[in-house]
Amino acid sequence: MRFSCERSLLQAAATTASRAVAVKSSIPSLEGLLLQATDVLTISGYNLQTGIRTTVSADIQETGSLVLNARFFNDMLRQLPDDVLTFSCENLNVHLQCGDANFNNIIALSAEDYPELPQVEDQYNLDIQQHTLKQMIGETAFAVSTNEARPVHTGALFEVDEKELTIVAVDGFRLAMRREELTKAEGTPFQFVTPGAALSEVEKICADSEDLAHITLGSRHILFETGTTQLICRRLEGEFLDYRSAIPRKNPISVTVDTKSLIESINRVSVVISDKMKSPVRCIFEEDVIRLTAKTGTGTAYDLCRISGDGSGLEIGFNNRYLTEALRYAPADKVKMELNTSISPAIIVPEEGEERFLYMVLPVRLKGN
Repeated sequence: MRFSCERSLLQAAATTASRAVAVKSSIPSLEGLLLQATDVLTISGYNLQTGIRTTVSADIQETGSLVLNARFFNDMLRQLPDDVLTFSCENLNVHLQCGDANFNNIIALSAEDYPELPQVEDQYNLDIQQHTLKQMIGETAFAVSTNEARPVHTGALFEVDEKELTIVAVDGFRLAMRREELTKAEGTPFQFVTPGAALSEVEKICADSEDLAHITLGSRHILFETGTTQLICRRLEGEFLDYRSAIPRKNPISVTVDTKSLIESINRVSVVISDKMKSPVRCIFEEDVIRLTAKTGTGTAYDLCRISGDGSGLEIGFNNRYLTEALRYAPADKVKMELNTSISPAIIVPEEGEERFLYMVLPVRLKGN
């Protein structure tokens, strides 16, 4: 096996594929990267749950395949000068040369011991611009559950029809929903649940460009393709929350808030809150103002936030982090908050126009309520 390529390109590809490498495994090869030199150079990482495969532009002089420890290989590439790198291997003995630097006698593993990445049969597929998919994931993934008691909720629901893609995440305390128009979807309607761990990697392989991401749904796996990179993950099975029925929309109170201003107010009163000193943020929604208070053994904090609308004196408590994250990830400078009672969820939607996003935050029961 022998090839040459730009060191920076090889390092970028190795870093991308390494995101799917097992940190520790009873199968030694899964702690490594699979390098395959055919007509192109392909680098793969796989942890039996998620696999990432990417190709690199390289001059292939001799075909072959092998496995190199991912951490060690990335460390070597990081230290080499920015020049053309020559990679050669004979009898699983690797030699790297880049500029005046050399690494010799690096022991590789046989590619025969590396598990094959799953094949994804084409049952359904859709295309969406990469920057749009990246944004949708970033604005919902924070609400993916980490509680293994309901495994299906440790992922995000992708719901597809002929016009739109809707992504929903829920963790029992909050819900995040984003909706966007699709470039192309075949075989609609369909839906699937992508594991949260894989979802964060999909976000990373998506570029901030209008280039298309292609998603293929198989019977057991999902394939995400962006440019020269593929990510394959297992589908999560189970009955996802019927989110439409779970979201109350007939709320008598509706106020408009500046997202940045309310986040700043929550952050101010949250100074007295810590892991040891926990407290809800007590909010009193009045006419054109929210009065926020937090009280712990550390002290009491109070602030005002200007709003538009009348909250009718509703007093309601929230987990400071849950409310802050919903506001931070909402893609709008101003949002509308819909409220009902002190024990009813708060709904956050766009101030006006189409409801491309919706966040729901459950309240914390206040003492005396």
